[in-house]
Amino acid sequence: MTNNSVNLTVSQILKTKSEFEDEPKKKSREDWRKAKELEEARKAGTAPAAVDEEGKDINPHIPQYIATAPWYYGTAGPTLKHQRPQEDKESKYSNLTDWYKRGVDITKVVTKYRKGACENCGALTHKKKDCMDRPRKVGAKFSGANIAPDEYIQSKLNLSYDGKRDRWSGYDPTEHRAIIEEYQKVEEAKRQLRADKLDAQESQDDEDEDKDEDKYVDEVDMPGTKVDSKQRITVRNLRIREDTAKYLRNLDPNSAYYDPKTRSMRENPHPETGDTYSGENFVRFTGDTRKHASAQLFAWEAYEKGVDVHLLAEPTKLEMLQKEYDSKKDQFKSQVQKSVLEKYGGEEHLQAPPKSLLLAQTEDYVEYSRSGKVLKGQEKEVIRSRYEEDIYINNHTSVWGSYWSGGHWGYKCCHSFIKNSYCLGEAGIKVAKEPVAIISEIQTEHSKESDPDSASSSSSDSEDTKKKHKNKKKNKKKKLKEKKKMKKEENKLQKALTAEEENQKRAEHLLSVDERKRPYNSMYEVKKPTDEEMEAYFLKRRREEDPMNQFM
Repeated sequence: MTNNSVNLTVSQILKTKSEFEDEPKKKSREDWRKAKELEEARKAGTAPAAVDEEGKDINPHIPQYIATAPWYYGTAGPTLKHQRPQEDKESKYSNLTDWYKRGVDITKVVTKYRKGACENCGALTHKKKDCMDRPRKVGAKFSGANIAPDEYIQSKLNLSYDGKRDRWSGYDPTEHRAIIEEYQKVEEAKRQLRADKLDAQESQDDEDEDKDEDKYVDEVDMPGTKVDSKQRITVRNLRIREDTAKYLRNLDPNSAYYDPKTRSMRENPHPETGDTYSGENFVRFTGDTRKHASAQLFAWEAYEKGVDVHLLAEPTKLEMLQKEYDSKKDQFKSQVQKSVLEKYGGEEHLQAPPKSLLLAQTEDYVEYSRSGKVLKGQEKEVIRSRYEEDIYINNHTSVWGSYWSGGHWGYKCCHSFIKNSYCLGEAGIKVAKEPVAIISEIQTEHSKESDPDSASSSSSDSEDTKKKHKNKKKNKKKKLKEKKKMKKEENKLQKALTAEEENQKRAEHLLSVDERKRPYNSMYEVKKPTDEEMEAYFLKRRREEDPMNQFM
């Protein structure tokens, strides 16, 4: 047994079971599935998070390549210790807050020379040859006076990779405090100059003038407004913070235009809902907004004229004054107009009806959709006559006089020229289109040729009847020729339309092709277009100036 074990090769020894007893077994499919389900449950929050060796929870959303420790680290469970700074490595380097000290140590006061110190200044941290002070006539070693303080003894810093590349290492934050204090002093000086300038302007005004225009400003705290009565400035915040921002109503960049400067939305952000919102600017100038602006303007004008009234302090008094002013103003205007009319005349010209009745125009606001449907406002009424409308008799679908042909009026639905007749519909239109008279004449002629008795009897007709027959035949031939001509012209026009469509398609194709690959037109025949080609061009031409062109 011993001989056999000694003669085993290295590969056979490695395959033995005893060598692999300490290594973990490979995971099966079921183990992988359970581990995956546990990971998903931890991410969803239904299962508790994994805990490391220090009792801290491990975030399940950390990527696997970060959470998994390398094979040489020798971990027995989940851990993130390999991602944290290692204590043994940190102990080798100095802290990021450590830096070389500057200046001298003024905490110790030295009054006499010490052995081994600098012979020139008396500091103990350097020698005479390294001294940076001015050489004294009598050194500190012999005089024992004005001994300089010692410099800080600098420690040797062993900086890490981050410490060597720290651009703020050794920076003293107290240095920035001096810059802030300097800017504050400049702002205070500017504020004082502004206040002095305002005081100088006020002192130049008339001393007898009443300066109570801002006496109610400090007592009023309106939302969105901050007023300083001393500096006479108004800082406006155009949106109350409790309101929803307008740009959050619709985040589509192709939606209604939003102006961030005035915080106003110019159009309806949701036009598909049928909302009657007309825009922020339209809403701001509706209701009592204009009335309030006119009242404020009236208060300013009254104050300039010597009437002490304020819009916010005395609104009732201001409204009564404005009503009295408007009534007196209208009365004065009517008196002036009456005096002018009495002097020069022409009162009869003022009694004409209003322009809205003369020109059938109004200032009513109406909004329409693309399809012509009224969105806001009242639709315009259809002007009707005193006669009854839309009343049809005898099965007609149109009124008498809706059709005109050959100098006669008729019904459009059946082409009947007899008033109060019964409607025949499409059958009446077909009968009216057929040349009934021509067909009856042809039938009579055929019957005369086939019957000799009728031919003999027709010989006894007068010459007048023969002339009439000849004229009818000539008219018939003319009508047939005109019909043939019309058909030829229609065929020519149809051919010209198809040729024009082909030309337009060819032109669009050439425009879409690269200009370097387009064919030459040197062999193109130039000739004057025919009437049919010109008519087809005008029919197929796309009119860019037409406002309905984009809907065609």
